[in-house]
Amino acid sequence: MSVETAADRTAMLADYGSTVTKADASTFTGIFDNDFLAVDVDESEVESSEPTLLARTADVSSLAHGDTLTISAVSYTVRGIQPDGTGMTQIMLSI
Repeated sequence: MSVETAADRTAMLADYGSTVTKADASTFTGIFDNDFLAVDVDESEVESSEPTLLARTADVSSLAHGDTLTISAVSYTVRGIQPDGTGMTQIMLSI
């Protein structure tokens, strides 16, 4: 069993990350994902997406629910912040 190190996380962000801009114009790197989501509603399927961002906890420690982040010229609102205890945080976003 391998143990992920801070260097591994930094390399992962460098390889797969996007630049993210906070409302105060500061930036950090995070891995953006916008998975397709299908939800059944009253015998119909509604299509949607579920944008998330994975970032180093140290880079997003000042984020709060309702903050705005810009990724690839699209503005997103922070709706969930989930630190995983390993130095990384999953951020749930909405447009």
